[in-house]
Amino acid sequence: MINYLYQEQNWQSQLSDLIIDPFELLDQLDISSEQLLSGAILASDTFKLRVPRAFVNKMQKADPFDPLLLQVLPHHLELEDHPEFVTDPLGEEEANQLPGVLHKYQSRFLLTLTGACAVHCRYCFRRHFPYQENLPKNNDWPQIQNYIQQHPLINEVILSGGDPLTLTNHKLKIWIERLESLPQVKILRIHSRVPIVIPNRIDEELLSLLENSRLRIIMVVHSNHAAELDDFTCNQLHKLSLRNVTVFNQAVLLKGVNDSAQTLIELSQRLFDARVMPYYLHVLDKVKGAQHFDLESSKVDSLYKEVLAGLPGYLVPKLVREIAGEKNKTPLFGKLTF
Repeated sequence: MINYLYQEQNWQSQLSDLIIDPFELLDQLDISSEQLLSGAILASDTFKLRVPRAFVNKMQKADPFDPLLLQVLPHHLELEDHPEFVTDPLGEEEANQLPGVLHKYQSRFLLTLTGACAVHCRYCFRRHFPYQENLPKNNDWPQIQNYIQQHPLINEVILSGGDPLTLTNHKLKIWIERLESLPQVKILRIHSRVPIVIPNRIDEELLSLLENSRLRIIMVVHSNHAAELDDFTCNQLHKLSLRNVTVFNQAVLLKGVNDSAQTLIELSQRLFDARVMPYYLHVLDKVKGAQHFDLESSKVDSLYKEVLAGLPGYLVPKLVREIAGEKNKTPLFGKLTF
């Protein structure tokens, strides 16, 4: 049953009242705590559980295999070592040019404005990222400004993290105005999972800020399963497109969560209901602690063929992998060795 309390609370209240105890999470879902092996508790100590109650409210009670739950619940397999799974799978240490700046692609770069997230996804490729030594401070802006000006091909800035929408609207406004002051910057992209897990984050103040920017605004949200997209969430996402924000979705292919063609088809269809276009379907980044979500390449290829057959082309996300050092995302369909 939908709990409408969360639809009435402001987003700051929800962000300050996250579930951080695995036992409380299972208790809320009427699932026996025997599901938590000792290794899962250690995994939570290594990478803390964080999940909004509004997102938990979308999970099926008494189902330990709920696809939303599996994305956030610590698992003992996270503690296993696998040689291919490393702490920096995308080579971001090398791309970290200045505090907060990750420059991997020619015409755009990322600003990691915060290390905070509303939810800790267990497959996060930045779960080991050293945020505290990389967060930009106000006095870092002249260096960042100079870096952009020294790279005239940069015309797009991506706000990332952590999750930039955990910042207040006031802090976002400061950074947006700084970027607006640079004529070469035309596009601002915001990557965020917050609109999915705390839909109330799409408030009137944020909408007005984005609508009135001189920059072309793109919001890339992150949803992996149609169950994340209830009517309230879809309505909130739709508000963005009504304010001239282009909205895309990127998903990650995860074993046990969305590794069926029908699940992926339903996700694309539900996104379209919310006026959100499917953008990328990422195969798992090989980050240490997430190996239990990985799928065999032959399974991925056959899955994607079914998705292609089941959807019109405009609803098919691009199947890609990000490879450290490459100048772009690498398309994967038809390549059985990746």
